[in-house]
Formats: sequence, C-alpha cells, structure tokens
Amino acid sequence: MYAATPRDKPWTVPALAAAKREGRKLAMLTCYDASFARALEAGGVDLVLVGDSLGMVVQGHHSTLPVTVDHIAYHVACVARGMSRPLLIADLPFQADATPQVALETSTRLLQAGAAMVKLEGAGHKLEVIRYLVEREIPVCAHLGLTPQSVLMLGGYKVQGREEHAAQRLRDDALAVEQAGAAMLVLECVPSSLATAVTSAAGIPTIGIGAGPQCDGQVLVLHDLLGVDSGHRRPKFVKNFLDGAGSIAGAVEAFVSAVHEGRFPEASHSYE
Repeated sequence: MYAATPRDKPWTVPALAAAKREGRKLAMLTCYDASFARALEAGGVDLVLVGDSLGMVVQGHHSTLPVTVDHIAYHVACVARGMSRPLLIADLPFQADATPQVALETSTRLLQAGAAMVKLEGAGHKLEVIRYLVEREIPVCAHLGLTPQSVLMLGGYKVQGREEHAAQRLRDDALAVEQAGAAMLVLECVPSSLATAVTSAAGIPTIGIGAGPQCDGQVLVLHDLLGVDSGHRRPKFVKNFLDGAGSIAGAVEAFVSAVHEGRFPEASHSYE
C-alpha cells in the first residue's frame, strides 16, 4: 500500500494525476467552516469539498437546489482560512454552470475566495463548459452518476447505471468529461462493477461516494461521517466514523486511514 502525500506538502492539481499513477488512495470530506477545516487538515484529509450539500445539512433544505453562489463563496472563504494542505474544491451550485460565461464568472469568484478547483455535475452541454473553464486556467472536477441537482428530473435520489444502456452512457460520459479537460471525477451512487470499469479506463482519479471500493478515492459528507442527524434518510454508503473513535479528530483520522488503506467502503456500503 502506498503512503499518502506527506502532511506538510500541499496538494496540487498535478499531484492528483501522480496519485492516480502511483495507486495512492485519496481521502475527501465536505467542510463548511474554518474550525472543521483545521480538524480535517490535522486528520490528514487530502481533498476538501465545499459542497452544495450545505443546503441540506447546514441550511435545512430538502435538496441542494436553493444553494446560491453567494452561499458557496462565503463558505469557501471560511474553509480556506482554516487550512493550507488539502486541495480545496468548490461546487458550482444549481444553474451556476448553465452557460460557459456564467460558469467562468462563478468559478473566478470561487477561486478568488480560496478554492483551487470547481466541481460541476453532468456531461452533455456541460462538456462545453468544462472545456471553456479549463482553457481559461480553471481546474474542473466532474460529477457523474447520481447528480443531486438533477433530482427533479431523476424523481429522487436513486442509484444510476444499473441498466446496460445507462451504464454505457455513464462510461461514455466519463471518457467525454476527461477528454474535455476534467482533472478528477466524482462517481455517486453507481454499481461497484461500473465504477470499477470507469476507474480502470479513466486517466484521471475517480472519487467514489456509494460507488464501491475500487475508485481512486472516497468522499463523504462531514455530517454523515460524524453521525449527525441532518433530517434526511441516511444512505447505504454512509458510515459513522465517530462511533468508537472517541472524538471528532479520531473519526477523521479513522476515515482517512480506512480510505488510504483500502478498508472503506466495504461491500455493505456499495451497490450492485
């Protein structure tokens, strides 16, 4: 098993590609404030996401759709003040990537607030957005599978890619976002076998959430990691790392260790 990047060495976008080549697993958590950012950095987290999940776990909404650019920018600035080593990624909230120009304006604001990369959901017309951003020096993380901003079209939070035609489309989309310039890819709620195939074929790191153990890294929402009741149904892929850890610091360290060593997720956290 490869060792993680030394804790005193900041993560960069080129380091993500190196981790993929060298087989080093990446541990990623969401974060929304400076205090938890310090805890995540101390615990050895590699990547930190200011996700639009804040709409559900912080603001109390039933989906991520009400989250605005102002919300994300505020929380990015808070998190950036609390850490220096992890790579900080910011979600582009609902419709903030509707056109290349809108995405550029939003991404510029989020990078100026402290992010090092932006994340956007989907492929299709988003491929043009990815290319447009990357051509203008903005690193992009793509997100396929269950895309929460599409919840109204999907009819709920459901596993994606179980049927062969859907699986093939996801494989095609994964190749397309990489070719468009994405430097990383989040796979959410897809069968383990599909995520394994995508990870094997991709030249960029895949980060799984409900996508099985073979992804190049794993991400959880911080509140789920700590067993906090957000008022929403707890997905199958969630594990309470605070249980038995004794402290928040212990829970973060347990998650990081489990991901780096390939012990999380287990079969019980995965879909087939």
